[in-house]
Amino acid sequence: MKGFVYVNQVSSSNQLRTLINKLSVEPNYYFVRSFHAVSGIRRQLPEDLFPGFAGQMFNREQELRWKQNAVGYELLLLSRREIALDLGFEPIDHKGQAIDWEICDRSAYLYNTDETQFPKGFIYQGVDGKDILPQTLPIIQRYFQDSATATVHFVALAVNSNIKFD
Repeated sequence: MKGFVYVNQVSSSNQLRTLINKLSVEPNYYFVRSFHAVSGIRRQLPEDLFPGFAGQMFNREQELRWKQNAVGYELLLLSRREIALDLGFEPIDHKGQAIDWEICDRSAYLYNTDETQFPKGFIYQGVDGKDILPQTLPIIQRYFQDSATATVHFVALAVNSNIKFD
């Protein structure tokens, strides 16, 4: 299956939030990193930590990653479909040549809620803000491979599209 990899730069958290809303395809999951905490994987954007210094939003179509830099936020979009370029994203290329991306979906292994790597535990929350078990999440890994070199450059989280949602 064909994949698409894009980059963008925005100057504010408001612009970032606008892009998150435009790329939203329910169900979405979010993960935000701040200097003092991680949000865990949540169905709603964690307003108490947003935008953090880095984060991601993922759904069945794509994963959007952001990272704070000196001029705002650097964005990486890993998608299984082409997006409208009017959103400001540009495809990643190699020396001016387009890269032909292939994607492959695989099972994902999620942290236990008592993972010692996270001193306060790792949180999984549903749309209502209540804790949920990681085994109940329909999350997979999506590999983005350069078809010319067979090198996997990115591994994105995605929502399993074979599972039906209410």
